[in-house]
Amino acid sequence: MKRLIGWASAALICIAGSAHAGDPSALATQLLDRLDAGQYDAAEAMFSEQMKAAVPADKLKAVWESLPAQMGAMGQRGTARTSEDAGVRLVVIPLNYANGSLQARIAFDPDDRITGFLIQPAAPPPAAAPASDASFNEQPFSVPGSSPEKAALPATLALPKGKGPFPAVVLVHGSGPQDRDETIGPNRPFLDIARGLAAQGIAVLRYDKRTHARPQDFKGSFSIDDETTDDAVAAINALASTAGIDARHIYLLGHSQGGLLAGRIAKASQGKLAGLVLLAAPARPLLDLLAEQNRYMVSLDGNISPEEQTHLEALDAAIAAVRSNPDARLMETPGRFWQQLEQVDPIADVRDSQLPTLLLQGGRDFQVVDADWQRWNQGLSGDRYRFHHYPALNHLGIAGEGKGSLEEYARPGHVDATLINDIAQWLKAQP
Repeated sequence: MKRLIGWASAALICIAGSAHAGDPSALATQLLDRLDAGQYDAAEAMFSEQMKAAVPADKLKAVWESLPAQMGAMGQRGTARTSEDAGVRLVVIPLNYANGSLQARIAFDPDDRITGFLIQPAAPPPAAAPASDASFNEQPFSVPGSSPEKAALPATLALPKGKGPFPAVVLVHGSGPQDRDETIGPNRPFLDIARGLAAQGIAVLRYDKRTHARPQDFKGSFSIDDETTDDAVAAINALASTAGIDARHIYLLGHSQGGLLAGRIAKASQGKLAGLVLLAAPARPLLDLLAEQNRYMVSLDGNISPEEQTHLEALDAAIAAVRSNPDARLMETPGRFWQQLEQVDPIADVRDSQLPTLLLQGGRDFQVVDADWQRWNQGLSGDRYRFHHYPALNHLGIAGEGKGSLEEYARPGHVDATLINDIAQWLKAQP
C-alpha cells in the first residue's frame, strides 16, 4: 500500500525507466527539472519501454501534481547525494515543501538507465546510540538469506543486559522498501518499539527489508514470500539459535502488511513462534485499502481537483490491471505479487496458527481503518486474543490530533509509551 500516492508505511511514488548517458546526479536533476516544468512527455522519454507502458505521461502528470496538494507549495531542492552498491548507483535529492520534506531516490544501472524512482519522506539524521547506562545494548546482527543466492540482511539486536535467556521479538515491516527502523520522515517506529521493549527485559531483532537492502534483486517477477515471508522466517531461525535468547519464547510483531502476513509467517516458521503481535494490521485486500487511502488524502481539503480525479482514475485502472494480469505492474510491483496478496486471508491464517495474539489499532489511522479493526474483532474470539484500541494514535502508533494526514508523518514523534508497555506486559504474561 504505498506509492502512486498510496502506501502502508512510507513511500509515495515508485516508477522506473532509462536515461541518456551522463553523470547520474545530473541525469536525476534533469528528470526532476522536466517534471517541475510540466514536460511529462520529455520525462516519459527517459523511461524504459516497460515503464513507458506502465507509467505514461498522463499518469506521471497526475501523480507529480498531486504532491503539492499533500505537502504544500514546493520550495528549493537540497543537494544531491550519490552512492553505489552492487553496480547500482543511487542519487538522493531532498525535496522541500511548505508542509514538510520529501526525498527523491533515483537509481541507475551500469548503462546509465534509470532503474528506480522513489519519492518518500526525507530521512532523519542517524539515531543516537543508547545511553551508556541503559539496561540494554544494541549489537550488529545478520539475517541469513533463505537460499544460497540470497544475500544476508543487515540487522540490529537490542539485547537486555544480564544473564538471560530473554524472550525475544522479531519486527516485520509494512509494505515497500523499509529500513530496520521503519524510518518514515523523522520517525522511527521500529527503533522506538525495539528500545522500549529491550528496556523492559525483552530482546528485539529488527532488520533491513530486502527491498530496501537489495532493490536490484526485485527487477522482475517476485512473490510475497520473496519480499517478506522468507526473510521473516530466516530472522526467527537466526534468533532462536542466538546466545542469550529463550528459543521457547520468540514472538513476531507485524506492522501493517507485516501484520497481514503474520499468520502466514507463523505457518512457515514451523512452530518456532510463541505468539503474534499485530499493529495496524489490514484485514481486507491491500488494493482496496490503496484506493481508499488515495481518495481519503485527496479529499482532505474538501475538494477533488480535475488533476486529482485523473490520478484516482489512473490508480483505479492500474489496480484493475494487476488484478487481471500477472505481468502488469503497480508501484514497480508485478501483478503476480498483488494477486498473491489478494489471496491471503489474514484472519484465517492467525486463527489457524493457534497462537496467542495481541492486536493493536490506532483510532486516527487513515490507512488501516475501523472497518479492518471490526473484522479482526468479529473474526477472532476467545481467551487467546487480546485487543487494544488507542483513539489518539495514527498508523505508526504515534499520538496526534484531528484527522490523520501525510503531513503528520513529516513531524517528529515517538511510538506511544502506553502501547509499548501494553506489548511488554502481554509478552511477559505468556506462559
